[in-house]
Amino acid sequence: MDTIEIIGSKQRLEILRCLSEQDMYVSELMEFVGMDGKTATHHLNILEEADIVSSYMEGRRRYFRLDRNVRLEISRSPERRFIARFPEQTNDGIE
Repeated sequence: MDTIEIIGSKQRLEILRCLSEQDMYVSELMEFVGMDGKTATHHLNILEEADIVSSYMEGRRRYFRLDRNVRLEISRSPERRFIARFPEQTNDGIE
């Protein structure tokens, strides 16, 4: 799946927005984004397979966190660029 396909879903973008603010468990994401558990898990699995988010257990809850920056650049004419990418991060978390 390419970058545009990964972040091209409104629901996945909303999940990324939520995770950019704080780590969340599935039930919280379901409430904030307005989707059922099966759909939330599907989108989280796609984001996890793309190494954008990761999960960890705290007690009985599985939390998700944003691991990579997501960069979307859109410019008007004459450049007419549309770029979506996941910049590589160094050990200190900065490109």
